Order: sequence, then C-alpha cells, then structure tokens
Amino acid sequence: MNWLSTENVIAVLAILVGIAGAFVPVLLERRVPRRKRIGYRKQMDTAIGDNVRTGDANARLGLFDEAPEMSDATLVLLRVENDGSLPIDVADYTGRSPHGLTAVFENRTIRAVAVTLPPEADHLMEHFAPGTPLGYEDGRLHIPRVPLNRGEYYKLLVLLTGGPVDSDYTVIGGIQGGETHENHSAAPDEKPPLFSRLSQRVAIALSLVILGLAGLILLPDATPPPSYCETGKLTLTGSTAFEPVAAELADKYMDDCEGADIEVSAHGSRGGVRELASSDAEPGDDGAGSPPVIAFSDGPRPSSYTRLSETRVAVSLFALVLNDRVPVKNLSTTDVRRLFKGEIRNWKELRGGPDLPVVLVSRGSSSGTRVTLQHRVLDGASEIQESSSDCLTKDISATAPVIRCELDATDQVLDTVAATPGAIGYSELRNTATLTGMHRLNLNGDAPSIDHIQSSGYPYREIEYAYTYGRPPADSLASSFLAYAIRGNGQDVVRTHGHLPCQTPVGLRMCGEDAPAAGR
Repeated sequence: MNWLSTENVIAVLAILVGIAGAFVPVLLERRVPRRKRIGYRKQMDTAIGDNVRTGDANARLGLFDEAPEMSDATLVLLRVENDGSLPIDVADYTGRSPHGLTAVFENRTIRAVAVTLPPEADHLMEHFAPGTPLGYEDGRLHIPRVPLNRGEYYKLLVLLTGGPVDSDYTVIGGIQGGETHENHSAAPDEKPPLFSRLSQRVAIALSLVILGLAGLILLPDATPPPSYCETGKLTLTGSTAFEPVAAELADKYMDDCEGADIEVSAHGSRGGVRELASSDAEPGDDGAGSPPVIAFSDGPRPSSYTRLSETRVAVSLFALVLNDRVPVKNLSTTDVRRLFKGEIRNWKELRGGPDLPVVLVSRGSSSGTRVTLQHRVLDGASEIQESSSDCLTKDISATAPVIRCELDATDQVLDTVAATPGAIGYSELRNTATLTGMHRLNLNGDAPSIDHIQSSGYPYREIEYAYTYGRPPADSLASSFLAYAIRGNGQDVVRTHGHLPCQTPVGLRMCGEDAPAAGR
C-alpha cells in the first residue's frame, strides 16, 4: 500500500486542519497577536438635555433643568482597556506630551469628567489624582499615562454639550510596539451571538479548505508521469563520497515516477564495483539479465572487470584537512607524499610547522577517496602500513615511523582530525564546507574549487563513474535512472552537492581529459 498517495496525504491534511480549527479561534482571540494594545469603546452615549434637536420625549429635574447650557447635554461612558497579550507600562506611551491618550469628541464641548474604576483596579486612581495630566479643553479630553496589566480597564464618564448623540469621536495616542484601536462589546440589551464573529469566519474558512481538499480527491490526476519514468527495483551502491548525490537523485526520481523503488546502499567504491563484477548474471546482447544494480565509483574500474559498462557522471573534488594546531595552509604534493610515506615525523620539519608529531588519519582500502589520493596526489604510491587502531598509540606496529590509522567513514575521519593535534586526513570537498577545529589545505598553491577546476592545477580530483553489469535494457529502471542522473534535473542535483556534471560543456572536457586508462 502506498501510504504517501495523494488521497492519503489529503485525508491527513483534512484531519489536521479540522483539529487545528478547534483551537484557532481561541488562539487568535486570546493569544494572538503577542503585542501591546489599548482598546477603547463607548459603552453609553445618551442625551440628558431637552432633546429639542431630536424631538424625543424627555423629563428633567434639578440642575439638568436649571442650567441653560445643559439644553443639549449628552453623557458618554468611555471604556479604555488593555486588550492585548502584554502589559503596558507608563514608558510604553509614545509622544512628547505628558498625557498618554487624547479623546476627541467632534462638534461637542466637554463640561465635566468623572473617572470610575472596578474594585480590583483601585490602585490606578493615583494616576488620575490632582496634578496628573488629566484635563480637557473644548472637545479634547487628555488622559494620563496609565499602566495597565492585561485585561485591566478604567472608565471615563464625560458630560458634553453642543452636539447630538453618537457624534463622531476617536482616541488618539501611540503605544510603542503596539497600537490603539476601537473595539466592540455587546450592549446590555443586545443578544450575544451563539458564535463570535471570529469563530464564524474561521468556520467558513475551514469549510472552504475541507471542500477544496475533498475536490482534490475527487478530481482525477490529469498530470501524466514524465516520459522517462520506468518501474521496478534498483540498488545504488559503491562510493560513500557520492552517496548523498545518489540518495537525492533516488528520492527525486521516485517522487516523479510512481512504481520505482530505489535503494541506496553505499559501502565504498572498490567494494561496490567488486560485488557488481562478481555477479552471476549472464546478460544477453540486449542487456536482458543484467542485475538491477548501479555501482558508483571514484575512478575507473580495474581492467579485469570486462563485463562492467561505465557511464561518466561527474568530476568530484577532494581535500586534505589538517588540525588547527598546525597552522600550515599549503603543501606541495612532494611534501604530501613524504608525509604519507612516513618520511616526515614531526610538523616542525616543514616550514611554519609546530613541534607536534604527525598523525595520519586514513580511510580503508575500499575507499575511492583513498585510492584517488594515492593515484592523483601520491603519484601511485601507497600510504605506509597501518600502525594504530585508535589513532592515538602505535598499538599495531610500535616500530612505525608515525601513527597511521584507518577509519570506515568520512565523518569519522573529520571528527578524528579535529580532535587530534597534528592529525591530517582527507575527505570529499562537500563535507569540508564548514569545519571546526581543522582547515583545508591548498596543494601547490591551488585551492580546491569546483568553480575554477578547469583553470586550476589542483590535483586531488577524480571522475565519478556509474557502472552496470553489461548494458541494461533501454526500457529498464537502471537505464532510465542513469539518463536522469546525467541530464536535466539530475545535473542540478549533482551540481548542488559540489560536483561538476560531465554533460556540461566544461564537464565534457574535464571528464575526457582527466579519464585515465582502466585498470588502476
């Protein structure tokens, strides 16, 4: 069963969207946005004058009837609150004025103001005491800088004249890192809705999303697979240096081509090629019977493996890495040969080197990275014999001139070089992009760089080959995958991992010039 089918993925997304939808309204209303906000609203705006302007019935006694200027009076109850998710301090109010906010009542004149507080907020009254910036002029009410914890509020009862009920008003003033805005609450005689406005919007949005996902399930997939796609099983083996490229190529191919099952099992260039060459298959002239295996190798096959067919995929670069306790940045290939032959035992024998013993950290004999070093840098010579199993002591050969150990993987080499003073090792270039405790070495003054590979004389490089047992049939998954790896999207993957594709203009020249005769 394909658990990653379109239907299953969409079904899981629909479930996740439904679960998330249960929490989104609460999250949005209570926790989002995480910012400072002051909200304000009119909880009352009512006429107390004679209502001659509106013609409404009215009855007045006492001062309301005796004061002529109260003929068109109105009372406004203004609520100011912290409706954000963070507390507001006195210093959070912006502006140079001593007050924090200003309520502006258009076409009305303020006659009196009273401040009311809930019992739990009595401590806020000191900010409205005499001497504070609380005051008014014409239709502008100056409100002090009042600190408010989340959810705290105060109310201002304002007596006004000169304008009708529900005249325009606003509250101005800035909050650092936040905003001042008008909010809304239900009036005492207003029936609250079953769901909040935000909940209604979220419910509508979720319904549309679920309907869209359902439509995707019901609509047939009109996009055909790419023409190069083949089905079946395929194993990619060989070079550990090229393993990240092979793995990404396999993933992308399987994403595009349903029915292709590609497994990556890298355990060294020599081991992968040797296993493929020892296959019991007897491929015919048309490739039938060829095992579904591709072995990647850092360098060409031995000449005795005559049944193997090669495809040149890319040019790969490698680098020597040196522990940071040795400040040497460049070595000649002659010095490198002397080091790996055991002729240089202490770094002080080289110019600029400290008094530290040389430690050689190498790969096993099946490593293509090691073989490339021997043939491209050491002039075909082998490294001295292994003398240490822990890279610290000569527990294998006490008479060896230097410590030399062999490790199974590139990551082990890099970790050991970084942790061992005086250690030198080697790796594919991609793995040396970011180093801690060690640095890359230039060779003969040339830096390892894929961008300057054609003009540079940097020697530690090799062609990456792909080998099959015989030539696989044209309609096989192996043949299709090889074509995918060296062209189009496959080239982009190869280049992303720091290799130069052979099928590019520069790559064609490099893969032709660098290719030695088979049989190394």
